[in-house]
Amino acid sequence: MKHDCHYHPGEPAKWHCGECQIHYCSRCMPDADTRQRRALCPNCNKAMRYLGAATEVVPFWQRLGAFFRYPFHTDPLIVIAICTLVPVIAPANLIGILIWLVLALALFKYTYAVINHTAEGHLKPPPVSVAFTGSGFDIVILQLLVFVLMGGLVTAAAMLGGPILMLLTLAFVVLALPASIMVLAMERSVGAAVNPMNLAVLISRIGTPYFLLYGYLILLTLASGAAQDFAVNHFPMWVAQPLAGFLNSTFTLILFHMLGYLLFQYQEELGFASDLQDETAGQDTHQRDRTARFDADIDMNLKDGNYDRVQSMLKEALKRDRDSALRIGQLYQLLTARNDTAELYRYHPRILGWLADRNDGEGIAELLNTLQQAEPGFKVEDPELAVRCARSLYHRGQFKPALRLLQDFHKRFPDSEQLAPAYLLVAQTLANGLSQWEKATAFLTFIQKRCVNHPVHEQIAIYLKQAENKEPLKGPKASFSVQD
Repeated sequence: MKHDCHYHPGEPAKWHCGECQIHYCSRCMPDADTRQRRALCPNCNKAMRYLGAATEVVPFWQRLGAFFRYPFHTDPLIVIAICTLVPVIAPANLIGILIWLVLALALFKYTYAVINHTAEGHLKPPPVSVAFTGSGFDIVILQLLVFVLMGGLVTAAAMLGGPILMLLTLAFVVLALPASIMVLAMERSVGAAVNPMNLAVLISRIGTPYFLLYGYLILLTLASGAAQDFAVNHFPMWVAQPLAGFLNSTFTLILFHMLGYLLFQYQEELGFASDLQDETAGQDTHQRDRTARFDADIDMNLKDGNYDRVQSMLKEALKRDRDSALRIGQLYQLLTARNDTAELYRYHPRILGWLADRNDGEGIAELLNTLQQAEPGFKVEDPELAVRCARSLYHRGQFKPALRLLQDFHKRFPDSEQLAPAYLLVAQTLANGLSQWEKATAFLTFIQKRCVNHPVHEQIAIYLKQAENKEPLKGPKASFSVQD
């Protein structure tokens, strides 16, 4: 049975907590150790079971094209070429027979390596070296023993129960042969590969798809036989022999790749876990990111309705990193959704700064309105922050809120370096936004008289000229002032 994530429906689950009976996806568990298959449940802190790619793998019947392309990758093509062409040019003597035998063993070993490689989540073929180096050649002897024991089982059934029991046993042996090959490839145990109970359990856990695969395997076998027969009957022997060998090896690799993929697809039912190894490299660093873990906890708590806990988590995070734009934004969204005016007031300097950095004039106007309703006469006490917010309001067409924010700026902050920029912004708002040229001229004149030592003083004459002609107050391009 395939499971979706509890918190992200549609996302395949990768972990399951037996204590809470909750399934989690990779987004919920960014800090999980997928290599060691270890993770603790965010809810109960108990160890969880890793599901691997079982819940997201594409069913084998949707990958038929990929199965037929599999032998035509570089590595399997090289193995097939060596094992089919070299015997053709080998001498027709004892040495040639030995060469043929060694290459047959290498090809046989490679086909079984394909099952293991695929079951582990590698959808690309194993390298050429797997066929010719290392251990694993004993798989040939083990497979021969399996065939001998299966033949003995059929014979024993005939001796003990007569033809009927023999036919039933033979039918089971033929049906269980793919399961036996899969078990032998994974466990390297003759006993497990011929144990009827073991094979019956594997077939029952996979269920109907096993019989569907069995039908495909029969068709593959028939197609392989027909292709080889065609090659033998229509081509000269020196062409037919390597061509038939090539076709036989190709169809065998397809067959064994399908068996390995079936194990990979039904890994959860069969009691192991694998991931798509060829596509997930390099994710471990990101998965151990503490920030990602924190974000995942916030996401899950929000979906569980634990808003107080989320609020506490964000406030603690802001104690560690006072100016974190990410956490300020998350806290603002939460407080706004909860209509928590008290906390909005407490954090308003940082929230207003965050909104100003985003040039979110509408958000600033809304927050100021909320704060002024909660506390009539509310004023921003930081002159620089007031100018930054007013500039964002101005650029977003929020002219009246911008003017209210800078009202009596010279009385509240008489010695501030922000006085000239503030009243220049007021003049631009009055002129460009509200077409109140006389009032704009008054503020420009105030700056000319009061802020003699400020750099903007040198440009005031230009602004006054523009105001006199009722032109937009833009000033020179080099001016530091707010541009319309």
